[in-house]
Amino acid sequence: MAAGQIGYGVPPSLSAKVTGSFAYLTIRDRMPTILTKAVDTIHRNKNKFFEEHGEEGISAEKQAISLLSKLRNELQTDKPLLELMDGLSDTESWNQYMQRQQRQLGDQELVSWFKSPWLYVECYMYRRIQEAICPPINNFDVFNEGKTQSFFESQQAVMALCTYLGDVQKSMEKLSENQLSEYFNKLLQVSLWGNKCDLSISAGQENSQKASPIDSLPSLQSFILVNDSNMVWLTLNSSRRPEGSGQKTADRVDIVLDNAGFELVTDLVLADFLVSSGLARHIHFHGKCFPWFVSDVTANDFQWTIRQTMAANHKWMSKSGFQWQSYLNEGIWSYHDHPFWTQPHEFCDMAADAPDLYATLQEADLVLFKGDLNYRKLTGDRAWGHAVDFCTALRGFEPAPLCSLRTLKANVQVGLQLGQGEKLSTEDPSWMTNGKYAVIQFHGPKLE
Repeated sequence: MAAGQIGYGVPPSLSAKVTGSFAYLTIRDRMPTILTKAVDTIHRNKNKFFEEHGEEGISAEKQAISLLSKLRNELQTDKPLLELMDGLSDTESWNQYMQRQQRQLGDQELVSWFKSPWLYVECYMYRRIQEAICPPINNFDVFNEGKTQSFFESQQAVMALCTYLGDVQKSMEKLSENQLSEYFNKLLQVSLWGNKCDLSISAGQENSQKASPIDSLPSLQSFILVNDSNMVWLTLNSSRRPEGSGQKTADRVDIVLDNAGFELVTDLVLADFLVSSGLARHIHFHGKCFPWFVSDVTANDFQWTIRQTMAANHKWMSKSGFQWQSYLNEGIWSYHDHPFWTQPHEFCDMAADAPDLYATLQEADLVLFKGDLNYRKLTGDRAWGHAVDFCTALRGFEPAPLCSLRTLKANVQVGLQLGQGEKLSTEDPSWMTNGKYAVIQFHGPKLE
């Protein structure tokens, strides 16, 4: 079957067709709020645009506000989606994807906000925001203020985490395999719960980490619905290859990033631990080419976060920042931003639609997918039964052993035990969307 083709037994995509569904409420309420805030942010930066670009900057600001206001109206009145007209390198790919959606709908109705797959129209909104912000202000990130605020408001937690990492690293040489495994599990869970800090879910409202992340872990344990961390540990160990010193190391771990701010720091700390403990030799980070889903990491966010950490007036935080910059300078860490990550495709399409990226991921010993949007793309954002195997929902996407680290903020979840989803629905009706629950969900083609 061709990639992306709907086969027998594959459920439909989630959409806003069902009034009152989470997809419906997102498109009706959250997405227009995000557009309103984008318009406000652009307007507040009018003087900056004038100072940097003169009258051209003011003209671009007016055009962006006009286009985003029009976009908000199209969304709220369920107008047909429009083809992109900006002629960027991904424009044709987006327009082809729209035609693919139209073919699936047939001639009866046009692709529109409330009738088409939620995953597609939500991604499309962010690409239209990108289209609206034209030269000379096209490098302006409308979501930057929220991301930097989230980072600064999480300072206490960042300091606590960097101090913890420093303490672990001081005793690294003496650690037994069991102790190493215990620290690995803790930092994996810190990276998992860092995913709570998602500005697209709160429509850009302040959403930061105040408490010490390590101290919070015991109380969060019971909310992890699937915990395959042992499989992740075994994968790292089975991939470890002898080095000259006799130590064994996995060659490469890839981390497909989600949010900037505190979550990114938890990912950097985990990556530092993997390298400094000898569990991995190289880390490839994958981020977004342009501002995406309010708080997702771009290259600018990645570099800014490391610079801020280096400049901190805190011994362990600053030390961590300098270590991270050193990893980047030495090529031990690297940052990548393939355009596929800012497109609407489910990941089972990747081998056909972005074969170069799929081939890149195949070179990893382990790929960690952070967050909710990656989970929606892994599973196709479809109405799967909760007890369906994760492997089934991946629909052939298995470039390497992979693990989703995700707090639940959208109504798709697979791989649960029989009856577990129904029990949760009775006890906590909003369990799939309130960010209280999480999964560490693994699929390992090489181990099966």
